[in-house]
Amino acid sequence: MAGCIKLTDGGPILFWQTRIGLWGKEFPFPKFRSMVVNAEALKDELLEQSDHDDSITFKMKKDPRVTWIGRIIRKLSIDELPQLWCVFKGDMSLVGPRPPVPREVAEYTLADRRRLDVMPGLTCIWQVSGRGDIPFNEQVELDVQYIESRSLWFDIKLLLSTIPAVLLGKGAY
Repeated sequence: MAGCIKLTDGGPILFWQTRIGLWGKEFPFPKFRSMVVNAEALKDELLEQSDHDDSITFKMKKDPRVTWIGRIIRKLSIDELPQLWCVFKGDMSLVGPRPPVPREVAEYTLADRRRLDVMPGLTCIWQVSGRGDIPFNEQVELDVQYIESRSLWFDIKLLLSTIPAVLLGKGAY
């Protein structure tokens, strides 16, 4: 897979981004690169075409910056595998709210900031409930629901629910 990413356009295999974790701490966040090399530079032009009405998250179902191999690895969530390194380092856990980018946190309300009270995770309740198809306000509601009712059994249930969510690819784009 790394070879396919590299052969697509010669760019780096990993994409690194700063994310916000527990109590607002920044940490480096890797993903297998699924977009063209200059994707961040093209983002401003595409903001107006976002598939979500809210201004906090940016998602496009047919994002032109995604490469052919990127579509495959995103659909199967393979692009997320390097984040296991963040779990091993202690910046993330297997289950918890997804770690936001600093731009999103800057627009958080006080209620939204509750997401930063727990360790971010590789999977979360809204990822198994529709992933990218869920608007930001519902993501926050589901994350708060998780925070208020988290337990070992709930985490196991979410981990097991992640398998069909990934295999079916619903909301992955």
